[in-house]
This record gives sequence, C-alpha cells and structure tokens, in this order.
Amino acid sequence: MIGDRDLPRIVRALPVLQEADAALLRAFRERASLARIPAGRDVFVEGDQVTAIPLLISGTVRVYQIGETGREVTLYRFRPGESCVLTANAILTRRTFPAIATVEEAAEAVMIPAETFRAWVARDDLWRGFFFDLVAQRLASVMGVVDEVAFRRLDRRVAALLLRRGRLANPIPITHQEIAAELGSAREAVSRLLEDLAVKGWISSTRGQIQVNDLAALEKAAR
Repeated sequence: MIGDRDLPRIVRALPVLQEADAALLRAFRERASLARIPAGRDVFVEGDQVTAIPLLISGTVRVYQIGETGREVTLYRFRPGESCVLTANAILTRRTFPAIATVEEAAEAVMIPAETFRAWVARDDLWRGFFFDLVAQRLASVMGVVDEVAFRRLDRRVAALLLRRGRLANPIPITHQEIAAELGSAREAVSRLLEDLAVKGWISSTRGQIQVNDLAALEKAAR
C-alpha cells in the first residue's frame, strides 16, 4: 500500500497518474507498493515469471540480451516516470521475461502486481493507453538499436558514444567491455578502435575510464 506521505511525489513522477480520477488513485494506493533496488541488482533475468510491473520513481534500469557467443546488446533503458514494455508484455501474455533488466543507478519503483495490472489494462482506458504508449516508445528505440547494429559502422558508433558521454562527463567512467555491451559488439573489436583513437590523440584510456581530448575530431568521425 502507498502511504499518504509518498503519494504526492509518486503522482508527480508518474504522468499516467496525473490523469487518474479519485477512484483509480484509491485503487492504486491500495494495490501498489514501493521498492528500493540497489545498483547492480537484476530486477528480472531471462525466464523469470513476472509477478509485478515496476514504474520508476528514480534511478535507471538497463534492459539487454546476451547472445550465444556471450555478446550483450542493450535494447533500451527506462528512467523515472517510465516502465518496461517487456515486463508489461510478459504480464499481459502470461509469458516469462525474455531478457535481463539490471539496475544501473539505484532505483525506487512503484510495483503493481501482475494480476492487478492485467485487470486495469483490460477495463481502464488510461492504463490501456499507458501500455500502448510504452509499446510505441520502445518499438522506436529498439528499431534504432537494429539500425545501429546492422547498418552503421562500428568505428562511427564508438565515436558517437564517446562524443555523447564525453559531453556529459569527462573523463568518462566506462570500460571497454561496457562499450562493447552498449554497442552489441565484441570487446576485442572495440579495444582495437579505442587504441586507434588513442594513437591519434583524440582520447586517453586508463583503467575504468576514458578521457576525451578532441571532441571536434570525434564529432567528425561519428558522421
């Protein structure tokens, strides 16, 4: 159950609740619960039975798959105010979770039981719209992943990732393996490209972090 003290900030964080009437808010308070999940914890792994859907209040969750060769591909992330479309789909189709969802930044989430979520989507236009919005958003992001992996050269993708991250924090706290996982590539291939960038002087790589020395050059390479 959601307490009186927590409800206002949860409503502010979750757009779907800002349109809810009094009856739906009352049902939400009675059926939902709050969970705090530390960084590094798996929310779901492949094959899990999904018993609740998380709606994030804070933090970030990465959803990814691991291929037979051990290569990781990031499908999407969900952040505050968002939820996981694969979780919603698993609940509505009564199937197991098809990927891995791991907390990247310590998260607080509202957990709605699977049976409750199914019932709300079946009878309430607001929750049905919430689900279809999730599908639309994630379909676009997953199609972007497919386009990146299938059609864009890896050197440009590495440059674009470093450019994007380097504008937020420099040095970038990231490993070669994390870049490979993000881009759905092999660590060895990523390491070779990073070595080339270091030889050119565009970056400096140390254990666990990469310093961007020339943003302009990376921007040109990303094109």
